[in-house]
Amino acid sequence: MSNDKILFEELNLPTPILSAITELGFVEPTPIQQQSIPALLAGKDVLGEAQTGTGKTAAFGLPLLARLDANLNAPQMLVVCPTRELAIQVAEAITDFAKNIRGLNIATVYGGQSYTIQNRDLKRGPQIVVGTPGRMMDHIEKGRLNLDNLKACVLDEADEMLNMGFLDDIEWILDHVPEDTQMAFFSATMPAPIKKITSQFLTDPVHVKIAVEKQAKANITQRAWRVGAIGKTAGLERIAEVVDYDAMIVFVRTRNDTLTLAEHLVNKGFKAAALNGDMQQQDRERIVDQLKNGRIHILIATDVVARGLDVPRISHVINYDLPFDSESYVHRIGRTGRAGREGEAILFASHREMRLLNRLERATEGQITPFEMPDASQLSKHRIEKTKEKLLSVAASPNLEKYTEVLAKFTEESEITTEQLAAAMLYQLQQKLPLFPQADPVDKRGARDGRREGGRERGGRDGRREGGRERRNPGDFATYKFAVGRAQGVKPSDIVGAIANEVRINSREIGNIKLFDNHCHVELPKTLPSQGFEKLKNVTIRRHKINPSIVEGANAQYDSENRGKRPPRKRERSNDDRSIKTFKKKSRPRRDERSMPTFN
Repeated sequence: MSNDKILFEELNLPTPILSAITELGFVEPTPIQQQSIPALLAGKDVLGEAQTGTGKTAAFGLPLLARLDANLNAPQMLVVCPTRELAIQVAEAITDFAKNIRGLNIATVYGGQSYTIQNRDLKRGPQIVVGTPGRMMDHIEKGRLNLDNLKACVLDEADEMLNMGFLDDIEWILDHVPEDTQMAFFSATMPAPIKKITSQFLTDPVHVKIAVEKQAKANITQRAWRVGAIGKTAGLERIAEVVDYDAMIVFVRTRNDTLTLAEHLVNKGFKAAALNGDMQQQDRERIVDQLKNGRIHILIATDVVARGLDVPRISHVINYDLPFDSESYVHRIGRTGRAGREGEAILFASHREMRLLNRLERATEGQITPFEMPDASQLSKHRIEKTKEKLLSVAASPNLEKYTEVLAKFTEESEITTEQLAAAMLYQLQQKLPLFPQADPVDKRGARDGRREGGRERGGRDGRREGGRERRNPGDFATYKFAVGRAQGVKPSDIVGAIANEVRINSREIGNIKLFDNHCHVELPKTLPSQGFEKLKNVTIRRHKINPSIVEGANAQYDSENRGKRPPRKRERSNDDRSIKTFKKKSRPRRDERSMPTFN
């Protein structure tokens, strides 16, 4: 061991705490723990500046536990966190650290949980209270959280609380903390507002600043896929099917996208689940537990709810949507490669977004290398090999005699060979995941630049111009009516992605798409086989069944013959039918959809 390394047993921690972390497998403190623990044990205020995943919870949790009186049933330590997930994680970690301290209790208070439960826990006089700013303010204001005996106050992820608009709440809480309370602020960055409250509420603090570890670059392999003609959703499917991973977290921009993408993956047979801020807290906790114990392997989440999520199984992070700033990207990929483990981060970027990668490289001090998406032939080989492994495993079963007899009877009665019958069974087995998937579309920049599952593409706002594509013979198409429209938040790109993935037709074979309030008209090839229509019946778009039907009569004729032409000035409209002019006005993308991501 080199001279600059020390062990936890050299940090003067009390025996109950030292024995607990020894049982947890802690031996050497991380740099921030090595510098923060002695200062906090000495009663000094600490300002810790370090990236996520560096061990900040133990850096303040271990020494402040040593200063508490387990015989005094009153709040003595307050930990303020930006999110419910982080609050729960911090409370769980401190519980583990304090498991050998008799009489010490911890309460968590956060929005989304019943006040009844939290009021009951606070009445018991917990020595430690961990929670989010808003709920803490409620309990303090109503007298349920008494801070008269407080010895220590911690702000965890202070910069994130600032980003989420909690600055006023933080100042309000700190104004109600006794003046002699020991303070510990921990933050990944140190923006001006954080420096201001630091100078206001900390007394001669010890500034512990840990530089971004070069090790993080080595532990997390960063790769970028230039989104191809197959689209993001199909690309994610291939990664989930072909790449060797334990568990992965997929980051998207909106809460609705978490549900849509998770549902799509579940329908494809993957063990996936969504995690977003609209879900009940008990459901979110249940999903995180399922990820930890291996019941689900893919988590679709937004930035905020995944903040502080630390699950050792997460080996891959997929940036399905680019974040709006480099700081968010750093936090995202920090969900893997933690505590010395190796991880991989894969980023989906359009052609125009590829130029932004150099900023992400500077932010992570790492290198982002190209990711080659498995093509259709590689996917075919993978599926054939997996199918062979499954069949050989079943063939090793000692209880196949009856099935062998049935097979022999089938071949005898039908006058076909055993090989033909086996091929028929294999064909039936691979219906959901075809052993010979359709060849990938031609990789043209205009097709590859866009996000066919909800983004923009050259030539149209949403990946496809409503009302016009390349000119084709109108007689080649039939017009279908789907029972989803603007009211369900559906965009043309959602329709294209769903049809191309579920019906297995080339997205370029899809004609015009016209959106109305509660339905839409979609042109599909007249040569669409009957089994393709049957597959359409099972398609869902943004969690809504499309209930397809063929449009007959004037509407279909008008759609086909007037592709790309200006509609009549006067047109009778119902509440469920608006002119194309109205559609253009209503379909103007939100500001966040129009803006290109920027990285500060």
